[in-house]
Amino acid sequence: MSIEIEDTEGRGAALEVIPGPAEGTPRVGILIESPSAGASWSCSPAAARKLAAALVRAAEEVENARSADPVTVKARELLRGDVRDSDRVMTVEGVRMDGANVQVTWTSGGGRSWSQTYAAEVDIRLRRRLRPGK
Repeated sequence: MSIEIEDTEGRGAALEVIPGPAEGTPRVGILIESPSAGASWSCSPAAARKLAAALVRAAEEVENARSADPVTVKARELLRGDVRDSDRVMTVEGVRMDGANVQVTWTSGGGRSWSQTYAAEVDIRLRRRLRPGK
């Protein structure tokens, strides 16, 4: 798989991810080739998964960057994928009504998960509102 990337100065390069040899310690190869230089690294499958997860989190954070107009919704209206307007990335993982209260399960950008209970009518400020159907 080849992916076009750029360095910090905007010069293009091709990043290729390849499975390592079948024998020996399992490895994943990462090759970067550009007109001016090249590099190659390898890592364990577990490290490759961590790298992939970190790239997904960073991509989501960039895509969900603070808009000029954060939105405020009632706790009962939160949807999975909504992102809280705060210093840290906090994404709604789940919402459960419990009478007049709502139990919200949040996940952090670092993968930590926790639940908080809110009154159903309390206002929650969001940096990104999930659109139904997404």
